[in-house]
Amino acid sequence: MSFDEWLSLSRQFALVLFFLLFVGIIFWAYRPKNKEHFEKEGRAIVDDHDP
Repeated sequence: MSFDEWLSLSRQFALVLFFLLFVGIIFWAYRPKNKEHFEKEGRAIVDDHDP
């Protein structure tokens, strides 16, 4: 295998890897189990505000 073939293969592998990572993060963020946690964190700045 030449260097150009290895380079092309590594770019394809990286593309697939980062796509799967992106899909995994999206899946994790939109899981119903995490909804309560994210809503609690979203309200935290308002709830902790001391006048």
